[in-house]
Amino acid sequence: MRLAAGALRAWRERFDFGGRNVASWFPGHMAKGLRRMKESLRKVDCLIEVHDARIPFSGRNPAFQEALGIRPHLLVLNKMDLADLTHKAKILERLEQEGLKNILFTNCVKDENVKKVIPLITDLVSRSQRYQRAENVEYCIMVIGVPNVGKSSLINSMRRLHLKKGKASRVGSEPGITKAVLTRIQVSERPLMYLLDTPGVLAPRIESVEAGMKLALCGAIRDHLVGEGVMADYLLYTLNKQQQFSYVERYGLGEPSDDIESVLKRVALKLGKTHKVKVLTGTGDVNVIAPDYPAAAYELLRTFRKGELGQVLLD
Repeated sequence: MRLAAGALRAWRERFDFGGRNVASWFPGHMAKGLRRMKESLRKVDCLIEVHDARIPFSGRNPAFQEALGIRPHLLVLNKMDLADLTHKAKILERLEQEGLKNILFTNCVKDENVKKVIPLITDLVSRSQRYQRAENVEYCIMVIGVPNVGKSSLINSMRRLHLKKGKASRVGSEPGITKAVLTRIQVSERPLMYLLDTPGVLAPRIESVEAGMKLALCGAIRDHLVGEGVMADYLLYTLNKQQQFSYVERYGLGEPSDDIESVLKRVALKLGKTHKVKVLTGTGDVNVIAPDYPAAAYELLRTFRKGELGQVLLD
C-alpha cells in the first residue's frame, strides 16, 4: 500500500539511535564457532555463504573470508520472497564490484532456485585446484552465514529436491538454533555431495549501529539484546521512508504515522494486547487498562518478518 504523491508527509530524515553500542550484541560463543569452522576447513571444497536478501550489503561477516581462506565461494541471498527486488540488477552490480561473482537468490521455503545450487557448485569446484583432493569423488561443502538467514533451510530444501528426504537440520525463527559444526549431511547422490551446517556467526565488530539494527530486524540478533521498542521504531521509520504503508490498513490507523507510541497503542488495542496498571489517585489505587507496548512491538516485528507488511529492502 502506497500513498499518492499529494498525500506524502514529512518523515524523519534520519533515525536517532541514542548512542547505542553494538559491541554487546555479539555473543561470546560465536568466536568458538568460527574456530571450529576453521578446523573443519581442510575437508571442504567450496563455501556456500547464505545471507538475507533484504540486507544484501549489510552485516555479512568479513571474518569468513579472512579466517576461512580462499575457497570457491557461492553467495546465496535467501528469503527473496520477503525482499523488494525491484532493483535486483543494481544489487548484483554492486556485489560484483565488491568481488562477488557467484550470486544466487533463493526462497528455500518453496524450493525456488535451489535446484541451481548443485550445478553452480560442481562448476566452481571443477574450475578450482580442488586443493590436492582430486582423488576424492565426493564433494564436501561448508554452509556459512550470520544467524537465522536460512542455512539449515537451504540444506533441508536440497535434501527434499535431490534425495526426496526430510529435515536433517533443525530450523527456527530464533537466531542460534544450530549451535555447533555438525557432521556431514548428504544432499545429493549424483554427484555425491555433503554439506556441513555451521552455527551462525556475526562479525565481532558490526560496521555500524544501523547495520546492526537491520540484522536485528531480520532476526540475526536476539531481540532482547537490541530492544523490541527501538527495533519497532526503526522498522516504522524504514516503512515510511520507503512509502510502505500496509501497516495503516492492517492495524486500522486511518493514516500513516511517524510516532511509534501512537502506532503501538493502536496495534495493542486492535489485537487486544492490554494489561491492568495500578494508578495512584487522590481517592486511592485505581486499576486502569493500558496498552501492552512490548507485546505490540513484538507483533509488529513478527508481522514484518513473515512478509505481511510487504516486500522490503532494508539496504
